[in-house]
Amino acid sequence: MDLFAYLIPYGLEWLNLIVRWLHVITGIAWIGASFYFVWLDNSIRPPAPGSDLAKKGVSGELWAVHGGGFYNPQKYLVAPAELPKDLHWFKWEAYTTWLSGFALLTIAYYFNAQAMMIDKDVADIGSWQAVGLGLGSLLVGWTVYDLLCRSPLGKHDFWFGVVVFALIVAAGFGLTHWLSGRAAYIHVGAMIGTIMVANVLMLIIPGQRKMVEAMAAGGLPDPVHGQRAKQRSVHNNYFTLPVLFIMISNHYAMTYRNDRAWLVLAFIMAAGVSIRHFFNLRHKGRTEWRYPMFGVALLLAVAVAIAPPRPAAVAVADPAAAFAKVQAVVAQRCASCHSAHPSQPGFATAPAGVMFDGAEQIRQQSEKIYKQAVQLKAMPIGNLTNMTDAERAAIGAWFEAGAK
Repeated sequence: MDLFAYLIPYGLEWLNLIVRWLHVITGIAWIGASFYFVWLDNSIRPPAPGSDLAKKGVSGELWAVHGGGFYNPQKYLVAPAELPKDLHWFKWEAYTTWLSGFALLTIAYYFNAQAMMIDKDVADIGSWQAVGLGLGSLLVGWTVYDLLCRSPLGKHDFWFGVVVFALIVAAGFGLTHWLSGRAAYIHVGAMIGTIMVANVLMLIIPGQRKMVEAMAAGGLPDPVHGQRAKQRSVHNNYFTLPVLFIMISNHYAMTYRNDRAWLVLAFIMAAGVSIRHFFNLRHKGRTEWRYPMFGVALLLAVAVAIAPPRPAAVAVADPAAAFAKVQAVVAQRCASCHSAHPSQPGFATAPAGVMFDGAEQIRQQSEKIYKQAVQLKAMPIGNLTNMTDAERAAIGAWFEAGAK
């Protein structure tokens, strides 16, 4: 039974690794294709009036050199005169990214919701309630976004963007008041990712199929399908940098472990959108430095606002006694996960390879312990082991006195 109990979390850890690797690979493929086609759309130039290309219905073309060869991509205003025999579809990159991401969300969060999603200092809820909130945010997020796209507001790009951004921030606000900061962030990212892939699955690909079917039947495709697909593709492009930040945010507790984590996320997402807008304009030949400057200013403002206070130098009457107390706290509250042989259910190996099995290991990791347990209160994760404020204060005093 003990061996079986050990192999389950160990197997899940390997599954986590493989699925995470797949998610990164397919995400690179999807985001790379998205960035390329937005760049291509913004970089192509219309052919000369009356030229052969213009007569063929080409709306723009581009010459490029890469990998030792010359390329000449062309975009048709509606469609070419004949349906090409070989037509490549860009869809599986998006589908596989979402499927692997949802699998990863299930493995890392839903299978261990008590540790990864619940923070009783935020809300004392059960595992199924936490999972339900997470899944509900994905469904509600796509539904509201899609309805807004189909409403009259969808015809006004700027105000549509403002409203959608506000709704995403509102979702972040709500989730950070029910889930742990880490889980709230990842579900905001999953909600945006769901919107992105649903755009591909529910609108972009079906629209392209209708265009191909019209050509195959000898008719002329309705340009509205291309216009709608283009709109959703541009939305996905602006969503990309916020999603990428959220994918890596779990490594930076300073962003999600504070009283206004939702506002921190809002500022960082706004910075990402502003920086992305700069590149989109630059592809069109416009260089607007105010946008990256605004993005960097937002990031600097966040960095200053959430900076931890500088520890004050304190004197400890008996350093040995202070360390003995800290060592006892770490053994009771931290070592169940951070050990060569974790006893906490759901953990087969020490997170990030950080172990506190001996006095020397605790001293070597003193800065990390201080930052995570005292400054950020991010550890123990979800405060599973019920570390008290007095125990955090004891660690803080020991570190500020020199961690001896």
